[in-house]
Amino acid sequence: MAGLIGKKVGMTSVFGADGKNIPCTVIEAGPCVVTQVKTEEKDGYSALQLAFDDKEEKRTSKPVMGHFKKAKTQPKKMMAEFKGFEEEYKLGDTITVELFQQDTLVDVAGLSKGKGFQGVVKRHGFSGVGGRTHGQADQERAPGSVGGSSDPSRVFKGMRMAGRTGGKKVKVIDLEVIKIMPEQNLLLVKGSVPGHKGSYLIIEK
Repeated sequence: MAGLIGKKVGMTSVFGADGKNIPCTVIEAGPCVVTQVKTEEKDGYSALQLAFDDKEEKRTSKPVMGHFKKAKTQPKKMMAEFKGFEEEYKLGDTITVELFQQDTLVDVAGLSKGKGFQGVVKRHGFSGVGGRTHGQADQERAPGSVGGSSDPSRVFKGMRMAGRTGGKKVKVIDLEVIKIMPEQNLLLVKGSVPGHKGSYLIIEK
């Protein structure tokens, strides 16, 4: 789907027409530069490669620097491919937040916050073994039994256990666009999106 690369600014709230307080996320969406145009004849599919957020030249390798010079732009930190643009764009064109329209729906994908090694209660929502009854004294947040001892005498694959939590790609679909501010390249969407402040997001129409 057509879209833009953005950066999470933070959360705020606005009042709707009915007077209700709406929690929303502020996203810096674009401007993104077209750094490559892929076609059916050459690449087997049609897509645009967009780049976002300026980067220092000294931190860019020479091959990557040459890629950006073709588009006549300075190096960028983030690149992503998008399909389904209605308009035709050329190498070096800039796409802004005005690609989106107010009161429409967007999908937002990003990397969720990493929480490190966590137990089953936080990671999977287990309720724990329970209160201190029948001799149980210190197992309130334990996972309980993970498999039979005599049959099947093993732990099945995929058993939910403690482990690394977060830090994975998450997509939230059908978020309503509350407001667009082209002057600041800002987009307000209803609800929350994955990632910490300053993390990169993929916003699709």
